[in-house]
Amino acid sequence: MIFLIAEIIPEFYDVEGKKVFRPDSRRRSGFKPTFPAGRFLSQPLKYWCTDFADMRRFLSKCKYVSDEEQFGKKDYWEPPDQFEETRQGDCEDFALWAWRQLLHMGYPSRFVMGRSGRYGEVHGWVTFQKDGHSYVLEALASPAGLTLPRLSIIRYKPKFSMSWDGENVSYFEHQDRKVDLPLQLIPPLVAEWLLIWAKFWLSLPVKFGRAFFRKRSGRKQSQTAGTE
Repeated sequence: MIFLIAEIIPEFYDVEGKKVFRPDSRRRSGFKPTFPAGRFLSQPLKYWCTDFADMRRFLSKCKYVSDEEQFGKKDYWEPPDQFEETRQGDCEDFALWAWRQLLHMGYPSRFVMGRSGRYGEVHGWVTFQKDGHSYVLEALASPAGLTLPRLSIIRYKPKFSMSWDGENVSYFEHQDRKVDLPLQLIPPLVAEWLLIWAKFWLSLPVKFGRAFFRKRSGRKQSQTAGTE
């Protein structure tokens, strides 16, 4: 699985939110980190990314595994340094590691918990800012490249987010905005959606073909080495 990035449309997504006290102090907030926030930020990592392509390469080698399967617990937020060792986890674990990398790369960013998808399942992701624009970085997504259509933001409903300014952790609560798309935005957004996914599906035969030939070439080299 490879992360995708989508620019946030403010009409769909409450980017800033309202600053609040620690949401984990609320009984039914859904924001329940396994450790204090500092644990996810303070421990050194062995792998530091220089750009998004570098981050993509690392995450493409990681595996999605539920907390029940990996830790025998219903919910467990795996610290980024631990995630680097196991290279497996669920959405929160992928997102926390990506958040650390974005902070290291100098992007103002947040770890976000909310709901996503057709059925509004609890989910974790990351947002960041660049050149005056805000983006969602989805560490768990289909391998369609680095860009996700902006219409995909409709499926993300942030509830709480967490930021780090180098000294202090801050928490924010977000409003659930109803999608009220201005008519003038519909044609360009739909065209963008069609173009990006068309490129993805058209590129699949080429990707599978390259993978097949690499695998076949590797087998031939192994067989040749075995006969020498």
